[in-house]
Amino acid sequence: MSTYAPFIKPQVEYNEHGWGPCEVPEMDVPYQPFCKGDRLGKICDWTVPPQERKFANKYASSFGNSGQYAYFHEDDDTTFHLVDTTGSRSQKPYQRGRFRPNMRSNARGGRGRTGRGNGPAGMGGGPTAGGGTGNSTKYGKARDTRRFQGRRFGRNAPSRLRESSVVVRSEWVSVEELDFSRLLKLSLPNVKEGLDIVTCGSLEYYDKVYDRINLRNERALLKMDCIVHTVSTTDDPVIRRLSRTMGNVFATDEILATIMCCTRSIYSWDVVIEKLGTKVFLDKRDNARFDLLTVNETSMDPPMDEEGSINSAHSLATEATLINHNFGQQVLRSGDQEPRFKFDEPNPFQEPGVQLAPLGYRYRQWDLGNGIVLVARCKHNGVIQGPSGEMQFLSIKALNEWDSKAANSVEWRQKLDTQRGAVLASELRNNACKLARWTVEAVLAGSDQLKLGYVSRVSPRDHLRHVILGTQQFKPQEFATQINLNMDNAWGILRCLVDLVMKQPDGKYLIVKDPNKPMVRLYDIPENTFDSDSDDEDDSSETVGNSTEI
Repeated sequence: MSTYAPFIKPQVEYNEHGWGPCEVPEMDVPYQPFCKGDRLGKICDWTVPPQERKFANKYASSFGNSGQYAYFHEDDDTTFHLVDTTGSRSQKPYQRGRFRPNMRSNARGGRGRTGRGNGPAGMGGGPTAGGGTGNSTKYGKARDTRRFQGRRFGRNAPSRLRESSVVVRSEWVSVEELDFSRLLKLSLPNVKEGLDIVTCGSLEYYDKVYDRINLRNERALLKMDCIVHTVSTTDDPVIRRLSRTMGNVFATDEILATIMCCTRSIYSWDVVIEKLGTKVFLDKRDNARFDLLTVNETSMDPPMDEEGSINSAHSLATEATLINHNFGQQVLRSGDQEPRFKFDEPNPFQEPGVQLAPLGYRYRQWDLGNGIVLVARCKHNGVIQGPSGEMQFLSIKALNEWDSKAANSVEWRQKLDTQRGAVLASELRNNACKLARWTVEAVLAGSDQLKLGYVSRVSPRDHLRHVILGTQQFKPQEFATQINLNMDNAWGILRCLVDLVMKQPDGKYLIVKDPNKPMVRLYDIPENTFDSDSDDEDDSSETVGNSTEI
């Protein structure tokens, strides 16, 4: 005999003429047909004032009220009292004139409620236009919607996706991902000053006349007919010679500064790493991106990549790089006026019949502990005689102004002489990564002074003519403290990546800064990557050689 309860099949009624019950049951509240066009709302809304009768029948059924659902007011609520909500927030959306547009916004738009502006009351307005961006503003013609929204909403504006500096291929193997929050916690203290191994090249003396330039005594920026070599690590003959007898990690000051300041970077960049036994070479690809200076990289509204525009990200980077090279040579005295300061060896990149920019190269060595010895090529841009007759080496850089209104910066021609601190603070906000790299390069090279020049366009619409508005000098170590640059953390980031590569087998690797996330990735790539011309054409639309004509 079974102990389980019997299973009784349920009776299912099928309605052949529609959906719902086949028969209306006999009860006090009968079934009422339902229409999809009926307005479904709240059962009870105490916030609606009595005078609002525009949609008095919005809850009525399209089939008509038969009386079952109608409400008849009787004297059964004499004990009910409604709480007074006159001063509460719930009454504010229903006050008189709530649909009246913002008059101040319409005044800024320039057209008002009946105008043709782009504001909410205009013909082409939208919810993101705020108070309207009519055909005229206080700056003249209206700015584009992207810049207006960027200034209005700040960091809450939708972020745009940036492209990676290199196309990550499917055959590359991801080794490690390091986010910035993890890198900011690293520290390698007590790294001693670098020791000079080899010094090459020659330097010209700085012209002190440029220290007296101001807004009333500006000077045009000239185009210098000389060439600056940007030789990579593995193509440097001095590093090849030194790698046989000393050191196990080799790089240049630009590559080291890029890695050590990676937590301040926004744009994507990449560094090639070759590991051969116990030796590691940090190198760069032969492309234009790494050697170009960024402009307003850390700004709230960085430049866009607009093809053909002089204010696009790539055009501004090319302009800033040429300004930096020209300024660094113009502020020096020519060799005819005063003999050059020569180092022990000649310029290793000198070619017959080629006029090179005067630069001094110092190949220095650092002991990072645990058997890691770093050898790097650093450079100076000029030299000056100190008060006591000693020679002081200079790192000369140039900041450039392109359009203060578009860059959301202060006007240099109004503030540079009277409020230079405000100008520098604005540059530290918009170009934090670039200034940090320059400072690290000066510290690595052992420069005594960091000279900063302020170069501006003659006209915001002319990117070919520039003027020098002033100069400023700092001691690299003090300036690093001023911009909150922790060198112990910078050395810790470099040591972390070197230790990570040392644990890997021999081969070629690539460090890539993610274009849209605060992290760097390490990839294991094939040996022949970036070797052929086809690879270079795929990875970069514009390739440059190892020299730049300025």
